Amino acid sequence: MRKRNYPLSKVYGLLEPGPVLLLTTAHQGKTNVMTLSWHTMMEFEPPLVGCVVSGRDFSFAALRKTRECVLNIPTEEIASQVVACGNMSGQHLDKFASVGLTPSPAHEVQAPLIDECYASLECRVADTRLVNRYNFFILEVVCAWVDTSCKAPHTLHHRGYGEFAIAGRTVKIRSGMR
Repeated sequence: MRKRNYPLSKVYGLLEPGPVLLLTTAHQGKTNVMTLSWHTMMEFEPPLVGCVVSGRDFSFAALRKTRECVLNIPTEEIASQVVACGNMSGQHLDKFASVGLTPSPAHEVQAPLIDECYASLECRVADTRLVNRYNFFILEVVCAWVDTSCKAPHTLHHRGYGEFAIAGRTVKIRSGMR
């Protein structure tokens, strides 16, 4: 195998941790949705998720003020809408209407679920100590929803610069973990 030097600006595409998400917020009567790919599981019970939301994003202020959001997990079927959400700001328009996504009331938080997504995780901000320095929020999942009719979701995984991998093939390998 021959390796060559790789640009540091593209490293995140090699380490991408999980499926692209659609993060929804609600603040002062306005809902918003943004595309999010920088996140990681941090704990199992209660489930904690760390995520980076740019301070330049309209959702950043809403998440910081309300301390709640929903992490919606889309599939390949709505890939173009996911990309569209990442390429526009919700500051002056309704992104749900613009891209054709359907918001639904959540159970525990004010931010909406997205009907077209395979799963939705209602979250509250659990820790903000890294927000000022890194825009890193630690979220606690307080309620989870999944479409049980979707047996093998083909989730999107951002590789950078408009390139995505599609997950869906599952292999089972014997493990000592339960």
